[in-house]
Amino acid sequence: MRIAVCAPQVPFTRGGAEIFADKLVAELRARGHETDLVTVPFKWYPASRVLTQAFLWRLLDLDESDGRRVDLVIATKFPSYVVRHPNKVVWLLHQFRQAYDLDGTELAQFGESAEDRARRRAVHRLDRVALGEARKIFATSRNVSERLRDALGLDAEVLPHPPQELAYRCESYDDFILSVNRLDRAKRIDLLLDAVAEQPGLTCVIAGDGPDRERLEQLAGRHGLDGRVRFTGRVGDDDLAALYARCLAVFYAPVDEDFGMVPYEAFLSEKPVITTTDAGGPLEVVSDRKTGVVCEPEPRAVAEACEWLRAHRDEAAAWGRAGKALAQRVSWEQAVDRLLAAGTP
Repeated sequence: MRIAVCAPQVPFTRGGAEIFADKLVAELRARGHETDLVTVPFKWYPASRVLTQAFLWRLLDLDESDGRRVDLVIATKFPSYVVRHPNKVVWLLHQFRQAYDLDGTELAQFGESAEDRARRRAVHRLDRVALGEARKIFATSRNVSERLRDALGLDAEVLPHPPQELAYRCESYDDFILSVNRLDRAKRIDLLLDAVAEQPGLTCVIAGDGPDRERLEQLAGRHGLDGRVRFTGRVGDDDLAALYARCLAVFYAPVDEDFGMVPYEAFLSEKPVITTTDAGGPLEVVSDRKTGVVCEPEPRAVAEACEWLRAHRDEAAAWGRAGKALAQRVSWEQAVDRLLAAGTP
């Protein structure tokens, strides 16, 4: 088949969604399908741009290309699934959350003006139409599936995917907690820094870059964490695998995360994950005292979880191994088979 994988692009930004899209294209090509990635630059601010950006996808003609039919479109996150195609399958990473569960929070996109309220309702109407056109909707997690059903009354079948390919291994359980994230407020890395400040013996490594880095570095400075926190910036695959291989545990506690590849990466490195009761998607794989620690989203609770693992390294290793067994059950082969079956008339 000729398959177009559709994903929005934020120029100069690369994270889990971009890694996912590239890998999906590669997996489809490996099965002999002529596959290409279709992207459109996406800018979601100010609020008045959200719908105009979405309509760019609506205007695309992917029925054919260069005189040949496109057999299947696989769309991912907002607004790529707005694209029209008679054989559209959606593998939903997330909707425009600022119009849904993040509305009214500090991460909101739309204000309380009549214009912004109308724009938010328009996003809902567009989603209901565009997602309703799909032959099948898959969601990367139960969390994403439930959000879709609660907000729009649409059903999605849960279909997780493996994390990026790294040289996963476990070399040791050194005395540092690892955070791997794009540095923005929704990832709540400040919660880990506050926890390190609470417990003098704790150290951590913050891998990643993003718009919140300056604020986080300033916070670490105010806490006096010099020598106990290291910001690596964006690291290469080999360095990232080495950090996973040597850390004691991985901290991952975004605000109601959609899915999150980081817990799977930690598990494949036989490391337990520290997360919080409101983290969303990670709670589908991180079980308290089985594959990690689930605690309240408070600095003292996170500090106590980190300190407990420092004092119980055998348990940390056992929980990491249990996580690895779970992560190994998720495969690209199974995921792609289900996608293609849904897109076969």
